[in-house]
Amino acid sequence: MSQTRGRYDFCIGLVLAMSSSIFIGGSFILKKKGLLRLARKGSMRAGQGGHAYLKEWLWWAGLLSMGAGEVANFAAYAFAPATLVTPLGALSVLVSAILSSFFLNEKLNLHGKIGCLLSILGSTVMVIHAPQEEEVETLNEMSHKLGDPGFVVFATLVVIVSLILIFVVGPRHGQTNILVYITICSVIGALSVSCVKGLGIAIKELFAGKPVLKHPLSWILLLSLIVCVSTQINYLNRALDIFNTSIVTPIYYVIFTTSVLTCSAILFKEWQHMEADDIIGTFSGFLTIIVGIFLLHAFKDVNFTLANLPLSLRKDDRAANGTLLSTYDCFNHDEESSACLGEIQSTESLSARRNGSLSAF
Repeated sequence: MSQTRGRYDFCIGLVLAMSSSIFIGGSFILKKKGLLRLARKGSMRAGQGGHAYLKEWLWWAGLLSMGAGEVANFAAYAFAPATLVTPLGALSVLVSAILSSFFLNEKLNLHGKIGCLLSILGSTVMVIHAPQEEEVETLNEMSHKLGDPGFVVFATLVVIVSLILIFVVGPRHGQTNILVYITICSVIGALSVSCVKGLGIAIKELFAGKPVLKHPLSWILLLSLIVCVSTQINYLNRALDIFNTSIVTPIYYVIFTTSVLTCSAILFKEWQHMEADDIIGTFSGFLTIIVGIFLLHAFKDVNFTLANLPLSLRKDDRAANGTLLSTYDCFNHDEESSACLGEIQSTESLSARRNGSLSAF
């Protein structure tokens, strides 16, 4: 009975996590559209410390969509391990990429489609190998976990790093370095996930009739969650306003997920109850997702389709074998001479660059 109940909770958490990704992926697009509209109006941008987005209904729609996603995500942590719920946030990247191609005029090329497929496959592998048993069931157990020396050291380091980034590094490099604001969101997000996990346990105990409202940990977790989420929203807005959505989203996912997995390993110790093949499968799935996200966004500006593949392979083979069309062959066909000469010059330039020759420039 207990095993059946555990699998039932696991499925509920999985569905909630996937629903959360859909809402959150859509929220990126709505908020970006709102920020772009404000920029066209000449309002002070969020990246410069402005808060004009509070008067933009599209931004509020994005915030509500993100709120719905976070609620679903919140509920998912009450039913499934953080090791499963957090990496499934990759689906929000896929939703964001697909919707960006429709509403932000960002094309999804062959690399992007392969990246989407890899991300889905990686998520599937993680679902198969994720732990299905919970380590913490009550607030008292959560309290002991939070007092663990390992987690105390981790939380202290997160707070110190966040304060340094906010007050020292941010004012100097936040406008030019994409990692500054995203790192703030990500490392603080690891703490917010811990708070969400604890509050999810508290809600389950509340429905079971236990007096969790009298437990001070419930209010500490709630207050900490409000502070963490507020900070995340603020600096995520700044990152989205300054940098491209297609860059912000995958970097945020990778750093945030890595932070959460580290926090989960320290706090909940879910990895101790996993077999070696499940641990390898989980890491393999996560790395597959990262590769998929990289392909999805690193080559998004390259106009490459399946129809270009044979031609590209022929050019690569020709360059690898060092076989160039002869000038004689080119000039035998006057109508093609210009194209041939251009190909010869471009191939020679490529060869020279590969050999480190400056004469190609």
